[in-house]
Amino acid sequence: MTGIAEGVEVDGGCLCGALRYRLTGPTRRVVQCCCKDCQKATGTGHTTIIAVHRDQLALDGTPRTFTNVGETGGKVTRHFCGECAGRIYTSGDLPGDIILVQSGSLDDPNVISPEAVIYMKEAVAWDRFDPDLPRFEAMHTRV
Repeated sequence: MTGIAEGVEVDGGCLCGALRYRLTGPTRRVVQCCCKDCQKATGTGHTTIIAVHRDQLALDGTPRTFTNVGETGGKVTRHFCGECAGRIYTSGDLPGDIILVQSGSLDDPNVISPEAVIYMKEAVAWDRFDPDLPRFEAMHTRV
């Protein structure tokens, strides 16, 4: 198990339930990201994200957004609940039609498992990763 198979649907949402979604596979990639922005946005050492085409996410509710400029110079927008601040997904200029869904927002996060770790150059010393996962110093081209 790594991602969500083609045609399989999974549900998720924010902490308070104001935002709900259905994600339809297949996933492109599931990675743990250790970049400074993900650390700040999650308040921990890394986040686990699921890369899918934006058409694969059906969202009920209207998220709030926050946009900043990422390391690569493109705009990065985080989509989250305006009530509980639960993050749902991230979009941006450079991945274009690919969005990054927060795995912790899935109703059952155990349906996925990470395939790689990215931005190891910014990983905090106390964070731990599966030793069998490939690790990349920055963005991996397959995300």
